[in-house]
This record gives sequence, structure tokens and C-alpha cells, in this order.
Amino acid sequence: MQNTLRRRVVVEDRLGVVRYVAGLDVGPAGEGALVRAAVAVLSFPDLKTADQAVTRRPTSFPYIPGLLSFREIPVLLDALDKLGVLPDLLLCDGQGLAHPRRFGLACHLGVLTDIPSIGVAKSLLVGEHEPLPLARGSWQPLVHKGEVVGAALRTRAGTTPVYVSIGHKLSLATAIEYVLACAPKYRLPETTRAAHRLASGP
Repeated sequence: MQNTLRRRVVVEDRLGVVRYVAGLDVGPAGEGALVRAAVAVLSFPDLKTADQAVTRRPTSFPYIPGLLSFREIPVLLDALDKLGVLPDLLLCDGQGLAHPRRFGLACHLGVLTDIPSIGVAKSLLVGEHEPLPLARGSWQPLVHKGEVVGAALRTRAGTTPVYVSIGHKLSLATAIEYVLACAPKYRLPETTRAAHRLASGP
């Protein structure tokens, strides 16, 4: 299914005016019997809370690296359906093209919703990159099997980079620009931080 759906991924800029950006977080709930999704929508570019939603559903897919989107997509779609303010761009806490089959969570969710999406991962799944300068905004291509699949991006001076990759309907250069715009102070974008806070609530 990943190999089939990845043909629908658009890797060029097809996004309109971005007024709202969303962060998404998925984790276990109910001692693992449930999976919980939190979506935080922020206005752009001022990054103020505009809407949010939390949903839960029974866990229906095992934890398998490389196939996490099948575990997370159903509950994320539930959460997106609850929003009153629809985002123009999704920043997923996970991979996009930087995935063994070039179809991580950001690609999967972007293709299914037709919303432009970016993968912003805290850790490396596939690929290698050259050392980065310490300055904020510096980046290096992330290369896997001879193909550029993303970028290692320094969002805060002197901190560990995040790993940015195309999800759907935008280029890598544009993805980097939006991740930097959404991470004015901290290593992780404000979208991700807001979704984490929402997910850790009662």
C-alpha cells in the first residue's frame, strides 16, 4: 500500500496562502489499549492558538517501525474531523519522504487529506548528512541510497538538528522555510510543542 500511495505524493509547491498551521501528536492511552491523537492549530505567522482537538480510539495496529502511519492515521483523521479551523499546512512529528519506502506519516496523511504536509522528525530514520554549522538555519541534504530525501536542519544554534522532509504538495526548500518560521525560539516547532502539551493533558 505504501509503494502504491507514494506515487500520489506531490513534491512541488502547490500550497496557497498559509493562515493556519497544525501540529499533530499521537501516543498511547489507557495503558496501551487506546491510541490518542492531539491536533493543535496555530495562526501563521504569529503562532497563536486558533483551534485544537483530542481524540481516542482502540489500538488497531501493532507498533512496527516503518509502518507507524497505519497505527496513527485513523485517530489523526478523527481529530482533524473535529476541528472548526482547518489548517493550511500540517507539520507532522515524524517522517515524510525520509522513509525506507519514501512514504512516512507526513506523506500518508498529506495524500489522504490533500493538505500540504511536512515531516519534522526528532531523530534520524534513514539517510546520512554532512556536519552542520552551529548557526540557526544551517542545513545539509539528507541522502539515502543516492537520493536526497530531506534535510538535517538546525532550528536553534548549537542544538541537535531536526530532520525535515517533504510530506505532500511542497518542495524541500519551502518545507525548510516553514519549519524555521514555526520554530522561532526552540528546537522543535511551536506546532509540535503545542500538540505535545495538548496530548499530555487530562
